[in-house]
Amino acid sequence: MIDMQVSIGGLRLKNPVMPASGTFAEGLGDVFDLDRLGALVLKTITRAPRTGNPLPRVAEATSGMLNAIGIPSAGARDFLHDHLPHYRRWKAPLVVSISAPTAMAFAELAAMVDVPGIAAIEANISCPNLEADGRAFAMHAAGTERAVRAVRRATRLPLWVKLSPNVGDIAEIARAARDGGADALVVANTVLAMAIDTRTFRPRLGNVMGGLSGPAIKPIVLRQVYQCARAVDLPIIGCGGIATAEDAAEYMLAGATAVQVGTATFVNSRAMIEILEGLERYGAAHDLARIADLTTSGLFPSTVHKDA
Repeated sequence: MIDMQVSIGGLRLKNPVMPASGTFAEGLGDVFDLDRLGALVLKTITRAPRTGNPLPRVAEATSGMLNAIGIPSAGARDFLHDHLPHYRRWKAPLVVSISAPTAMAFAELAAMVDVPGIAAIEANISCPNLEADGRAFAMHAAGTERAVRAVRRATRLPLWVKLSPNVGDIAEIARAARDGGADALVVANTVLAMAIDTRTFRPRLGNVMGGLSGPAIKPIVLRQVYQCARAVDLPIIGCGGIATAEDAAEYMLAGATAVQVGTATFVNSRAMIEILEGLERYGAAHDLARIADLTTSGLFPSTVHKDA
């Protein structure tokens, strides 16, 4: 039987499949056993409550989905009091995703969620940085390093950093995250996009612009995973358009240690389980002793992070 375990920034996972932040909730535990997943990445939270963006927040796109949710959140205290106890029922490692408008606010929120039951923190640095006129931290190397370094100083938990695909040189951003103290990179968030309803002459999203996810962005993010794997010796979690086991294998061959599944779950609530089972069959069919061998002996073995 193939060994499905992988290591990500000091955290040992039973397999490389997990949800992307914001794409699963407590009710999914009624569909399948959440402990079958490698980790549970929770919806991004902010320190103070947020209402999110105006409606409509979601629109269909060719081979994908547009969303402009705006990170609605009941706040960190609500998460710790009302939601964390529910997730503690599961044995799968819990990864909390956090967002903040300044580097100091990132640090303060990281310290708040550094509590028993949380296995790692995912810093969503694709959010607006008020210290840089609203431009996302992940758009610039200096902002990335400053935010990541602030979080690193505030917690000893493994730190995953979620990058934005909306940059010219993602390898530069990956190096900045590494220099700030990241233990792993999540590559990447959604691609900035928009759509217009030609019947009403209005944008399909209340926020006008939003993020494109789903199969349409996979070739873009796959390329960025490869570039990041060549640039830094950190575990990389591929995220973007993964809907099948073959998609996941492709990401791992490009240098990812694990994958996150998002839009596919909206189409098929069992998508993650089907991807996991498909990866097991894929590994067995290719005589792999470990699924991690896809990363360390794939197409680019000399340029990717080696799973410990």
